[in-house]
Amino acid sequence: MPRREPPSPAVPSDYALSVEGLGVRFGARQVLEDVSFRLAPGSVAGLIGSNGAGKTTLLRAILGRQSLSSGSVHVAGQIGYVPQKFLLDPDLPLRGRDLVGLGLDGHRYGLTLPSRTRRERVAEMLDAVGASDFADTRVGRLSGGEQQRILIAHALISEPALLLLDEPLANLDLHSAKQSVELLARIARARNLAVFISAHELNQLLPVLDHVVYLADGRAVAGATDEVIRQDVLSRLYRSHVDVIRVHGRVLVVAGESGQVVS
Repeated sequence: MPRREPPSPAVPSDYALSVEGLGVRFGARQVLEDVSFRLAPGSVAGLIGSNGAGKTTLLRAILGRQSLSSGSVHVAGQIGYVPQKFLLDPDLPLRGRDLVGLGLDGHRYGLTLPSRTRRERVAEMLDAVGASDFADTRVGRLSGGEQQRILIAHALISEPALLLLDEPLANLDLHSAKQSVELLARIARARNLAVFISAHELNQLLPVLDHVVYLADGRAVAGATDEVIRQDVLSRLYRSHVDVIRVHGRVLVVAGESGQVVS
């Protein structure tokens, strides 16, 4: 039966995430088909694809929130997750450090008693993401980049083996996006966890990527960036001609006779 499960002897222990033959169906529609890849601890991977390619569905499957029609997902420990949309009322009396602390005990009922250990853990996470200076500001009044740092700290405080981020760069300016990408790479190396970042396009992630999973029409190719972002590989994935154009350190993926830029 298709499932999400913890590591077993059949899964190499040096992988934080192993996805094997994953498929998802919505009724008669095959949304994802035979998706397979593995991510090592300390690595940064990009999940690339246009709208409707199945990126969010794949993340939901890894999180165990989406039933599989085939295949399996193995995770070497806990998962930290940063969603695409996180809206808070600016007047909600919830500080940055309060939100980070909820990553430790937000699943529990009742009041949480303060403790020195808890305060130190929260402070450590805030420092790790460079959020100490605005930790006492209400989260709803922070900028997009500042909120994202708080959310990353919230996801990290449970010490996950895998950190998933759904379109974390979508609403950031170029400077904030660059800072976020560099921060995530530092976290992956320093904490030896796998970071998996969903994005529409590749270029903002290129400087830090170890691995790329490229989705199109529910199918995927995965591997090192130079192995995947090639005309022959992506043409097979799209089932039509694709051009891969490299100019001034950027990569453009152009599909079909219409010349549509897809990444």
